[in-house]
Amino acid sequence: MLDQEKVFDCLARHGVSYFAGVPDSYLNGFCNYALAHCGDRNVITANEGNAVALAAGHYLATKEIPLVYMQNSGEGNAINPLASLVDKDVYAVPMILLIGWRGQGNTEPNHPQHWRQGEITASVLDIMHIPYSILTDDNEAFARAVDKAVTYCREARGVYAFIAPKGVMADPDKPNNVDAAYPMSREEAIEVILDHMPENTIYSATTGRATRELFFLRQKRGETKARDFLNVGSMGHASSVALGIALARPDRPVVALDGDSAAMMHMGAMTMVSKVKAPNFLHVVLNNGAHESVGGQPSAGHLVDFTKIAQACGYATVGKAVETEGELTEAIEQLKNCPKAAFIDCRIHKGLSRKLPPIVFDHREAIDALIDDLNG
Repeated sequence: MLDQEKVFDCLARHGVSYFAGVPDSYLNGFCNYALAHCGDRNVITANEGNAVALAAGHYLATKEIPLVYMQNSGEGNAINPLASLVDKDVYAVPMILLIGWRGQGNTEPNHPQHWRQGEITASVLDIMHIPYSILTDDNEAFARAVDKAVTYCREARGVYAFIAPKGVMADPDKPNNVDAAYPMSREEAIEVILDHMPENTIYSATTGRATRELFFLRQKRGETKARDFLNVGSMGHASSVALGIALARPDRPVVALDGDSAAMMHMGAMTMVSKVKAPNFLHVVLNNGAHESVGGQPSAGHLVDFTKIAQACGYATVGKAVETEGELTEAIEQLKNCPKAAFIDCRIHKGLSRKLPPIVFDHREAIDALIDDLNG
């Protein structure tokens, strides 16, 4: 991994000292250094498009070149403002992008959700006429790349990107930081939900730890995985997949096991229940106030009132967040048969309740089993 103190010193010498973005495990060294040392000049945003727009606002107000960081899966969220806001032919807002290169080559053979994104990472930049450098674990080469990027940004009033392959900006050992903010772990909360929903319930689990924990809980409990949609990619969309299933199969209970960061990434999805009838849909946000799967950086999850937001969007709720197994059980019993879509903000602590290996499974086989269950 690059020496992160040297990375930030180099950026600062070139006037780059404002950062915005969405944390990524391939960038966790960079993200954690920014979190520890940059204060309010580092803003963790809801999604990557937000980060580009925020950085644009900062440039307009200061003329300082900002840096936006993201996993390459976030390129899709960022394309709109990159192409129609900051592009040289629109408002010509210079900035540096730092993109973690998940799925490069054969670096992640067990994670096909990253393969296509890894393949097209550089091509997306080419299509948008954004020049880039592929970083290496070489501090002197990084300094030269920064000089080239900043020169381009200032002279062309354009965007320049750094692509960071595995190991360049990330510590391979991600800590399991367990806090005591709330008594339940995510795994414990998921098990309570499994215990108190009908056996034929369909589950849509958000990307990251929720998918992994649901997968291994099914193994531990000796239960079928054929009723589970594991949203291993497409962060922020698990609840929409769940709602789509619920609307098509009103005879089946459907639960979205969402995360706070994922729910906020595409919070507009929550408004859809105001326009449709889905009494069989239960949306649970497993809210630990962190981007757990990429390094534990803080989200706004514990700072916002998801329950009031959900009520305003048309969900039935119990009026407050739940914090214990007993409160979660009571909420499920109260809401699982209510006449409209329901929502629970389930407050949990950070950290894993047990160490789990990566999920290795046949994605086509798993989705076909779910399709067969829903259409059998």
